[in-house]
Amino acid sequence: MQGFNKYYPPDYDPSQGSLNKVRGKHALGDRARKLDQGILITRFELPFNIWCGTCNNHIGMGVRYNAEKKKIGAYYSTPIFSFRCKCHLCDGWFEIQTDPKNTRYVVVSGARQKDEDWNPEDNGGFAIHDTEKESVEIDPLAALEKTTDAKRQMETVAKPRIESLQVVSEHYNSDPYSLSLKARKKFRDEKKVEQQKRKADDELKGRYGLPTTLSLLREDEKSVQEAKDLWSKAKVDHLGAKRRRTTIEVSSIPATTSARLPPSSSSKSSTLDSLRTQILQNTAKKSAVTRSLHNSTLRP
Repeated sequence: MQGFNKYYPPDYDPSQGSLNKVRGKHALGDRARKLDQGILITRFELPFNIWCGTCNNHIGMGVRYNAEKKKIGAYYSTPIFSFRCKCHLCDGWFEIQTDPKNTRYVVVSGARQKDEDWNPEDNGGFAIHDTEKESVEIDPLAALEKTTDAKRQMETVAKPRIESLQVVSEHYNSDPYSLSLKARKKFRDEKKVEQQKRKADDELKGRYGLPTTLSLLREDEKSVQEAKDLWSKAKVDHLGAKRRRTTIEVSSIPATTSARLPPSSSSKSSTLDSLRTQILQNTAKKSAVTRSLHNSTLRP
């Protein structure tokens, strides 16, 4: 019986210690059977593809084994662990260790890692060189010149800029209450103006039966002048069209003469001629008035 179950026999005495101690079992059970040798049985997952050295079979990344975990050293304060696994395809054993210096795993024995490194040069890319720079002797004169330039830059550019930023910061942060008061007063005034405009727009929409979702333009000098120009132009176009219709109607009246009409209709023809003359005179007067109004409207 494992010592970590929840069954306590009737003869169990708590003064004897824990149930594991009474039964002579470890808390980790069968995983701690080699704990006296410093080995702990743990579940280990392959971090990469390998080839077994005994059966020469491929073992894919992610396959899990009950590995024997053992501490074999340390890199500074980081321990180095060894994982010894038995191949599930044969009776061979292989060992993988951690490499804290290079932050990777290394196959030590019993297998070989599948080489999957990608070389940029072989695939039309650029070569990746070692980023660690070799130690080069520093020229004292060049270092001194660089230090002098840095000091000059600091005195002429950096220091005045920092001082100006400090002045601006002190100006805006010297009295935050008054600044907040001004900002809130400005927001309240703008809100009142916006509410008045919204109220006027709602009244206008209700008066003319406009939809509530319609957004009205704000009145300014430019929009007012454009509206006046459009109104004057539409008025002139309307009067011109009316004048043309009147001219067409008058011209469609046949011109009769006393020679063509019998004596009984001579009075009617004279009446029509006088009516035609009067209509033409009225039309000419309206045209003159319309032109004068249009010129006075367009005059700056």
